[in-house]
Formats: sequence, C-alpha cells, structure tokens
Amino acid sequence: MTPDEFREYGHKLIDWIADYRATIAARPVRATTAPGEVRAGLPSEPPAEAQPFDAILTDFEARIVPGLTHWQHPRFFGYFPANAALPSVLGDLLSTGLGVLGLNWQACPALTELEELTCDWVRQMVGLSAAWSGVIQDTASTASLLALLCARERASDFSLVRGGMQAEAKPHVVYVSTQSHSSIEKAALLAGFGRENVRAVPVDEKFALRADALDAAIRADLAAGKVPCAVVVTTGTTASTALDPVAAVAELAGRYELWLHVDAAMAGSAMILPECRWMWDGVERADSIVFNPHKWLGAVFDCSLFYVRDTEHLIRVMSTSPSYLRTAADGRATNYRDWGIPLGRRFRALKLWCLIRSEGVSGLQARLRRDIANAKWLAERVAATPNWRVVAPVPLQTVCLRHEPPGLAGESLDNHTRAWAEHVNASGAAYLTPAVLDGRWMVRVSVGSLTTERADVDALWGVMREAAETAG
Repeated sequence: MTPDEFREYGHKLIDWIADYRATIAARPVRATTAPGEVRAGLPSEPPAEAQPFDAILTDFEARIVPGLTHWQHPRFFGYFPANAALPSVLGDLLSTGLGVLGLNWQACPALTELEELTCDWVRQMVGLSAAWSGVIQDTASTASLLALLCARERASDFSLVRGGMQAEAKPHVVYVSTQSHSSIEKAALLAGFGRENVRAVPVDEKFALRADALDAAIRADLAAGKVPCAVVVTTGTTASTALDPVAAVAELAGRYELWLHVDAAMAGSAMILPECRWMWDGVERADSIVFNPHKWLGAVFDCSLFYVRDTEHLIRVMSTSPSYLRTAADGRATNYRDWGIPLGRRFRALKLWCLIRSEGVSGLQARLRRDIANAKWLAERVAATPNWRVVAPVPLQTVCLRHEPPGLAGESLDNHTRAWAEHVNASGAAYLTPAVLDGRWMVRVSVGSLTTERADVDALWGVMREAAETAG
C-alpha cells in the first residue's frame, strides 16, 4: 500500500468509525452471531494473491461487525467501563502510524520522555506525592506480577541471583482478599510462590478485607516457620467495587515488613476526584500501585499505570543490559526496558496525552461524577422497589442487585437471576454481567460508558424489571 492509497482508505476508515460511534446506540449491544459463525463466513485458507482493500472492508462490514459486542454502546453495563475516547483513539493511531519502538531512551527519546510526563501528570491528578514514579504497562495483570516479583526479591534478598525460590529454605507467603481479582493469584503462581502459599483472607459485611484476619494469618505463618512476603489490597474489587482498608493493612505491612501492593485497576480513575481519595487512605505507605486509564478514565486499551516508590529496586529486579542496547545516554536518561518484562514498548503515552489534553482534568472529573450520580440514582430506585435488593455498598459506579420474588431461594433464586440477566442480554437492549457474591448469583450494573446518560440508566431499569417478570 502506497502512502496515497493509505490516505484514501484511511479517510474511509475514519469516516466509518465516526459513523459507527454516531449510530452505535441503534445497534443491539451484544453480538448477534452464533459460536463459530464469524469464522465459518470467512475463507479457511489465506489468499494466495493480494486482494484490494475495498474487498477487505466489505468483508469487515458483512462478516466481522455482526460478531461485535459493542463495548462503547451507551447501554453497555457489563464487566467494567472500557472506554475508548475518540481523542485517545487518535493518539493510538498516531502511535501505530509512527511505528516507533522504545528499546531504550536513544531508540526514541520522545517516547520515553512523554511517558515520563504523562505518568507524572496522572500522579498529580490522583493526588499522589512526588515520591511515586510511574511506567505504562499493558494491563494490571502484568503490573501485579511485577509487584510480586519485586516483593519476592526484597523478602529473599535477591534470590534470583542465586538459586531462585526453589533454593529458599522457607516458603514465602502472599496475602490477598477472597474478593481479589483472579489475576493476583495468577501473578503469585507465575512468580513462583505456589498455590499453597497464597492466603485468601476473609472479608467483612461490606466485602472488604478484614485487617484482624490478615494479622491472624500472618502470625500463624510466622509460627509455622514461613516468611510473610506481600499483601495485595484492592480499591474497588471486581465483583462489587469493595474497598479494602488500605491504612489498616499498611500498618500491618510495616510491622511485619511485607510489600504492600494496591490494586486500583478500575477505581484508581476515581482518585482524580478529591472527594473519592478517602477510598485509598493510607496509600502513601504502599510500595506499588496499579490502575488502568483504559477502563473508566477513557484511554484506549491497553494502558495500565504502575507506580512504585523505590525505582532502584524495580530496576534491579527487572534490568537487562545486553551490549547492543548500551548507549552514551545510559545513566542520564530513563530506560523503561528495565521497568517491566518486555524489552520493546509501544508509544502508549500518546493516547493518554491526547486524552488528557483534549478533555482536561475538569472534563474527566465531570464525566466520572455523572457516572457515580447515575449509579446512586439506580441504587435508590432498586432499594425502593418491592422484591428488588441492592446487595452491596455502592461507593462508585457499580450497582450489585438481585430480584428476589417471594418463595424463591438458594439454587432456584440463582437460576432466576441468571435467566433474567440472559433475557436482557439476548434482547440486545442492554448488556449486564452476573457474578457470584457471598455464595449467591447477583447482577452487576457497571455504569460508565462515555455516552451513558440518565435516560440510558432509566431505560435499563425498565428492561430489567420486564425481564425479571418474564423470567419469573
């Protein structure tokens, strides 16, 4: 493809995306295809000869688009906000179009320095002190793995330069909440701790980690000759956006010399609102933090921010310095290859930089406040309606609810919950995700798409009540 051809089809694609965003509300939210249908509609073998891009666009519209679940739809209330604000889309296009890679500072100075700047902008936006330094990772899963690798090496006095964890005389233990994201356990397993050394700490009636239970678990492991290594607290758990007591856990982490990692993957965006920062009170005593601007804030996926207070420790754990990457700038400029797992990195900072400049802090704050208000509005309607119940606190933008008809309980109630949620999703009118909380199925309503307004939440409430009556 020549630059002139790229210009022609690039204009077509931009027009298509703009039209798609402008008309997305008219589409059914969930994909309308059956399993295997998209693949069956495309050739099973690659083309032997070049094909015109017009033919590719035709197949895209006819075969691919029907298989899309529309995450940017104003009535997408599933999982979590995965916003892709259009200024960030343009920033991502710039990154892809430039095609530069950051292997070290010299490979692309602007890539490194804009990443430093945007990470520091966001640090200021969420109220963190200048003691924190950030780096853009792909996802919170990767960032949490980095945190546990750093914890492991601090507790084992850098076992990686000796025989690794298998040469350690005592098992090292990681503490998580029963409501922690599954990626935390996965990170602990990949970091070599072993499932037997991951402690799931009980939660209280608000589904937040119990500090007293954590203290008891740590003391039990010490008595058993094990090494308490790290604790992960969550600000905004996946199922219910519960808030672990960061300050209380920080006190225990300091007392027992544990690495404290704060997983604020979704709720970290809320910290641009000063009125929400109580939710992670004590965060300045943590060792690492992760949150995802590619969720609620609006940056295009993937864009996860990982902050640490001790950059030298992170670099010592992750650094690599082959001869072909050494330059005269080493020691005078940041080499982000030493701040994570991959050697090369995309110019991810562009999509975050474009977003913040285009919307401004005040614009971002206004949107998040709108979403929080809409969630509280829905929670009030649910709580005031017979046979409906809000089953968890609503500190942010997620409402956990259940329809509880008289006479239904246990497995029968679970079946009813899943049935009416599927009825909503199959209708195409909205998209919801059921989940298990406290041993029973409930439905999560995650309010936060870019274009979701009060009218959309009101319409969802009507669709849910109708579906619950139909399923009953």
